[in-house]
Amino acid sequence: MKWSWAACAAAFALVSTQASAQSSVTIFGLLDVGLTYISNMSGHSSLQFKDGQNSPNIWGFTGTEDLGGGWKTFFMLRDQIVVGTGSILNGQSLWSKSAYVGMKNERYGSMSAGEQYDFMRDMVKDSPAEISGHLYSYPGGIFTKLAIPGNPSGSFDWSRLTGTPVSNSIRYESPKFAGLHVGAMYGFGNVAGSIGAGNASSFLVSYEQGKFGADAAYTTTKHVGTLGAPDVTIRNAAVGSRYTWGPVFMTALITTVRNVANGAAAASYSAGAMYHVTPLWSLGFSYMYQKGNEELSNQHANEIAGIVDYALSKRTSVYALGAWQRTNHGFRANIDGLLGATAAASGPNQEVFRVGLHTRF
Repeated sequence: MKWSWAACAAAFALVSTQASAQSSVTIFGLLDVGLTYISNMSGHSSLQFKDGQNSPNIWGFTGTEDLGGGWKTFFMLRDQIVVGTGSILNGQSLWSKSAYVGMKNERYGSMSAGEQYDFMRDMVKDSPAEISGHLYSYPGGIFTKLAIPGNPSGSFDWSRLTGTPVSNSIRYESPKFAGLHVGAMYGFGNVAGSIGAGNASSFLVSYEQGKFGADAAYTTTKHVGTLGAPDVTIRNAAVGSRYTWGPVFMTALITTVRNVANGAAAASYSAGAMYHVTPLWSLGFSYMYQKGNEELSNQHANEIAGIVDYALSKRTSVYALGAWQRTNHGFRANIDGLLGATAAASGPNQEVFRVGLHTRF
């Protein structure tokens, strides 16, 4: 059966025009492009065109329908693309980032089902990386012996903060009561003969009152071994907080990960602040310390990152950011987001500088 994007767009347009005043269908997106200079990749500097570094290149559809009596249905279809080539990220399927539908009520909360993020992703609002080096200042990179299944480096985004969807999942979030709400999620492994194999579970406790907010999340994912390999269980946890003081926004976050199969474990501790100098100009800074246990050879790293952002409009901004990482002697620095066999530095230091353009719709 042949079809085209034009036909698809026309169909969505028809649905949108027929929607009632109580219903909506919206197309949205985030696009980020720029040039990145890397000081040391296996002993050589590099200047590269990179996209999706300040934010992932996301596009999709979201919608709601008012059912009456305080009930609404909602849906989300979301995918990540590579702007530089126009391709879907890593050849993944369409809507690989989110594809879910659910119902919500202000009194009873919300429940959704499909492909959706676990609650570690919710911790991003407490992440200093989001107000400084973005992808380059998230935990990850150096702990390849974590050996997380399906991970491009074994430890890329080991905190799950940038978003790793859970398939075949059901997610519930309670309504807020005095600023407090909780959440629970379960992902079915759909493995024949076993209820627990390949499943995932996640939990959230969140509090927000005025200028202060705090959150705690826990996620367990079970990966089924292939070709006779044993199953692997990965456990993630995080606790964070945020506070707004006039033009200054401050965050602090602790994240942990453990591979139950090989005993490898790591933790990160980070803090940061963003200062809105004017409605158009903002400055951000963060510091992060990562440390692995004995199974990770006690490797650790310090990292600082900063950003200068200028808003051209409500949707578009230009920016310059940088990150510097130093690991302990005898190890190779590897800033998160730099992937591939030659990504790590030849020594303990690595720096990244980037200028870019970011827009959303």
